[in-house]
Amino acid sequence: MTPDEENNEEEQEELVDESQESTDEEEDTEDKQLDEEAELDRLKFHYRGHTLEELKRMNMDEFIQLLPARARRSLRRGLPPRQKKLLERLRRAYRAKKRGKDLITRTHVRDMLIFPEMVGLKIGIYNGGGFDVLDLKPSMIGHYLGEFSLTRKKVTHGSPGIGATKSSKYVPLK
Repeated sequence: MTPDEENNEEEQEELVDESQESTDEEEDTEDKQLDEEAELDRLKFHYRGHTLEELKRMNMDEFIQLLPARARRSLRRGLPPRQKKLLERLRRAYRAKKRGKDLITRTHVRDMLIFPEMVGLKIGIYNGGGFDVLDLKPSMIGHYLGEFSLTRKKVTHGSPGIGATKSSKYVPLK
């Protein structure tokens, strides 16, 4: 072989190596994109394997099958009139939200389940003394409204003083 032939063979090998490297780089970028997409999908909200958009597109019977047994049973029996009325008011609030108004729907109905169509709305839930305003989030789907508005407060005792019993008037000096 002449030295020129050896150089040609080396150049051809280099070209082959470069083409393999470029395909390897393309595969790496594709793998990175797939990993990023998988990571973003993992970070999205899922309720029993379904995304929020899929849940909103489901009809009520399909959604009921995803709920726990107690919620399934209560929905199969049908919504009471007060829950139907609240659902209709929430649908009106949703339509108003699309037009740009942000309405707060106040209710005493604490035993209403949170449906996917309610996500994003603001609702005031009565707790026995006032209304707790709650912004409904996807992670609340399948829970009851009353779970997010506690009816009892933590007891905070005052310091002993006038009107206290004899034993509770004692305050140690430290």
